[in-house]
Amino acid sequence: MTDALIGRERKDDIVWLTLNSPGSMNALSVPMLEQLDAAVRDLHADATVRCVGITGAGKAFCAGGDLLGFQADLAQPTVEPLLHRLRFAQAVFDRIEALPMPVIAAVNGYAIAGGLELLLCCDMVIAAESARIGDGHARYGIIPAGGSSARLPRKIAANRANYMLLSAELLPAKTLEDWGLVNRVVPDGDLAAAADGLARSIAQHSPLGLKVIKGLLANSPKTSAADAARAEITAFGPYARSHDFEEGLRAFVEKRRPVFTGA
Repeated sequence: MTDALIGRERKDDIVWLTLNSPGSMNALSVPMLEQLDAAVRDLHADATVRCVGITGAGKAFCAGGDLLGFQADLAQPTVEPLLHRLRFAQAVFDRIEALPMPVIAAVNGYAIAGGLELLLCCDMVIAAESARIGDGHARYGIIPAGGSSARLPRKIAANRANYMLLSAELLPAKTLEDWGLVNRVVPDGDLAAAADGLARSIAQHSPLGLKVIKGLLANSPKTSAADAARAEITAFGPYARSHDFEEGLRAFVEKRRPVFTGA
C-alpha cells in the first residue's frame, strides 16, 4: 500500500510496526490511528508472533497528536468529534498494552505527548542517545487524553511524573534511563540492531509463558502484594500442564536450548 501510514515488517517470529509519516513527525492523525488499530488487531489474532516492535520513520518516534485535526474538530458545533477522536486513540493504546506478546518501543528522535503515551503502552523501551522524550501537553494549554497521567506514575516515581507532565520539558533519553522509564540508551546508529537483538532474544522464550507473565504484571498493581503472589500459584496450575513447561524442564536436564511452541 503506497499510502501506508503504518509500515509492517515481519522478521521470523517478530513483527515491526513503523509510524510512517515523517513529514508530520509521525503525528497521530485519525488515518494513522486507524491503520495502527488494524495492525494491532491483526497481532492479537496471530498466535505465531512472539514479539512486536514499534518505531518511527524519519527524525521522530512520534510528535504527538494531530493538533490541526484538533482545530478542525473544534470548528464543529459540538466538542463531540474531538472527544470521539480522543476515545479512539485511548482504545488503540489500550489494545497495544493488552497485546499478549512483549512489545518493544525503539525510540528515535522525539517522543512527545501522544508519542510518550504510545511508548508507555509498550513493555520495554530502547532509545537512541539523541532521543528527547516528554509530555508537551501543558506547553500548548492541552491536557493529557492518551493515558500519560494514568500510566506514567505507574512507571516512574510520582514526583518525576509530576515534573514531566507539569513542566512539559523534553528530557534526554539518558535522564529517563536513570529515572527508569527507558530500559537502555544506545548510540543512534545502533538503535535498530539493539532493538532487533532484544526482540530476537525474547522471541526464543515460551510465548505461552510470556503471555502468562504479562498478565500477572498487568494485574499486580490492581491488588495487594499477597494477592498478586497467590495469583502466580493460580496461574501455575494450568501452565504446569503445558508443553512449554515440560519442554523447558527437559531442556534444562539435557543441557540444550528449549524449543517452545506456545502449546
